[in-house]
Amino acid sequence: MAGGPLDYGHRWPMRLWLAAVGVFLYGPLLSLMAFSFNNSRRTIVWRGFTLDWYRKLFADADLLTAFGNSLTIAALSTLVSLGLGTATALLLWRFRFEGQTAIAGLVALPIVVPEICLGVAFLVFFSAVLPWPTGLAWPFNLGAIIIAHISFSFSFVALVVRARLAGFDHSLADAARDLGASDGTILRDILLPHLSPALIAGGLLAFTLSLDDFVITFFTSGPDTITFPVKVYAMVRFSVTPEVNAASTLLILLTAGLAALALRLQGGDIGREAL
Repeated sequence: MAGGPLDYGHRWPMRLWLAAVGVFLYGPLLSLMAFSFNNSRRTIVWRGFTLDWYRKLFADADLLTAFGNSLTIAALSTLVSLGLGTATALLLWRFRFEGQTAIAGLVALPIVVPEICLGVAFLVFFSAVLPWPTGLAWPFNLGAIIIAHISFSFSFVALVVRARLAGFDHSLADAARDLGASDGTILRDILLPHLSPALIAGGLLAFTLSLDDFVITFFTSGPDTITFPVKVYAMVRFSVTPEVNAASTLLILLTAGLAALALRLQGGDIGREAL
């Protein structure tokens, strides 16, 4: 083959380049995870291996409460985002109407807008816009954070579901109609089984994004509602100790595992089908 020697000759530089990129991207994360087992309060000086920081982490009641808040927010926002995102994707896929392109763009807008802008927008909305008709201030608690998380999470669900719908065979629905199936039956017995990988992947993606979010949560949380990322940020403001590294390591492992599971269930075709 004419292209064979060229391919083999350029294989090792490509592997070397990919390895260098991997070290650049993931080297800091691996360093953080390694120093979470450091037997010293000085993060940059290795004194030996220990699990004491993880024991101290699980004994921290405030940190565990913050983690519970994050799990609650992520679970509730994921459930609502799944419903909204799936309904939006089905609407944009099934019907043709005026302004459909603009609505599709608005659905994707939270994905491309910087989080700092969304955070400030929610701060203004909850503190100034909502109280305007009644004069009653909206409390900055779990409810405000959940609403804010739903506003950007459902866009990712809609994107994943629309990508899955792009490969749906319309002849299956037409054949079901010819056999007398109603739209509800087609949705339940044909569409939902076809969408199940996308629903699982979209739900895991929404859960991961909500669990990780710091910027929007920082602007919408009150003094009595602290999430895990906000708590870790508060700890880092004073000093970066191995306990902070341990907390960050657990969050990295959890989110990386959920993201990998989402990509696995989707078959790695999320971005390719969406484009």
